[in-house]
Amino acid sequence: MTQRSPRRGISRRGFVAGALGTGAAVGAGALAGCSSDAPAPGSSRTQRFIDFEGPHQAGITALPIPEQGLIASFNVHARDRAELASTLRELTDEIRGLMAGKPPETRDPAYPPVDSGILGEKPPADNLSIVVGVGASLFDDRFGLADRKPRELVTMPFLANDRLDPKLSHGDISVIFESGHNDTMQFALRQLMRRTRSDLVLRWMVDGYARGIGAGRAAVASDKDAATPRNLLGFKDGTSNLDVADPAVMDRHVWVGADDDEPEWATGGTYQAVRIIRNFVEFWDRTQLVEQEALIGRAKVSGAPLGMSGEFDDPDFAADPDGLRIKLNAHIRLANPRTPETEKNLILRRGFNYSRGFDAAGRLDQGLAFVAYQRSLRDGFLAVQERLNGEPLEEYILPVGGGFFFVLPGVTGHDRFLGDALVG
Repeated sequence: MTQRSPRRGISRRGFVAGALGTGAAVGAGALAGCSSDAPAPGSSRTQRFIDFEGPHQAGITALPIPEQGLIASFNVHARDRAELASTLRELTDEIRGLMAGKPPETRDPAYPPVDSGILGEKPPADNLSIVVGVGASLFDDRFGLADRKPRELVTMPFLANDRLDPKLSHGDISVIFESGHNDTMQFALRQLMRRTRSDLVLRWMVDGYARGIGAGRAAVASDKDAATPRNLLGFKDGTSNLDVADPAVMDRHVWVGADDDEPEWATGGTYQAVRIIRNFVEFWDRTQLVEQEALIGRAKVSGAPLGMSGEFDDPDFAADPDGLRIKLNAHIRLANPRTPETEKNLILRRGFNYSRGFDAAGRLDQGLAFVAYQRSLRDGFLAVQERLNGEPLEEYILPVGGGFFFVLPGVTGHDRFLGDALVG
């Protein structure tokens, strides 16, 4: 049993109340991250252009996972379906060129340049990927798409422990950028906004980073310099993630299939859950190590399940039915109980840490931009979230934003564009 010594200073209740009363960021979801099931091999030192075309959007599975990430949510101001289709076509054309490193067009200097110039005359290979999803709000009465909405796509509700800020939540279209350097992402963001400014208006965005190249056993096995990244609570995040290199695993847990009860156009897409989760890092930093480890269920330095020696050791919950080694309400045990019944709840994690300065009370605004992909929101993120409801870790985290989106299927020809089967 974890022994607690008397704590001095502000309580978590007082900390949260103060943070919310001084314009702090808002949060969304639990750290479901510390446990889903998968590797992300490769090293971010390898720079390349990511292929754009394929049955699925490449940024969901591209390896190595870059060290920079950015989530942008947009409101659509197109007046009808034809204008929406034109916007998606323009968006696709720009993304295709950005991911291929297409050099900027030269133009008469009497006109504004066609790009910002921050990457020079030839954008370098930087593992740039861009993933586009659509929110439930796109299927209102503006474009006549209500009967084509994915079956489980809804506006993300308030879940346990949420304090969602409307200014950091939801949206018609989500765009997630990943790259090796921040300037690559900022370049891509500005180019997309420039190309679609008449119909897409930025609603909210957050950018951040992930030290390391990904997560999972295969990453460490394939690269001596590989390491599972750590979240801002200091724990390894993503030790058990889905293996994106295994087509059977991806088909079972991530990609919507032709036999699913979904609109025909959705085949090859996937549900995306985005949660902006603030970490109360000052409060966490004053918590005993033994309590931190008990809350997570892993050793902080090695990442090994408590009582084990290696990061990738099976926590063997069955041999610890009373929670003497790993508490019954430890994060890794609730998020992934590792039973035959919960195997269908596994999700693909691909998020990053963020740091947005500090609030008016001088508290650091830091946390996790949680991103998960799954074939079913009900069987994936929502099932995991239900198990995490009321976990002790909630004392240190606060979901403040994000949204549910459906990632459009990939583009399989030069004459096609993202979402063409949806709006056609």
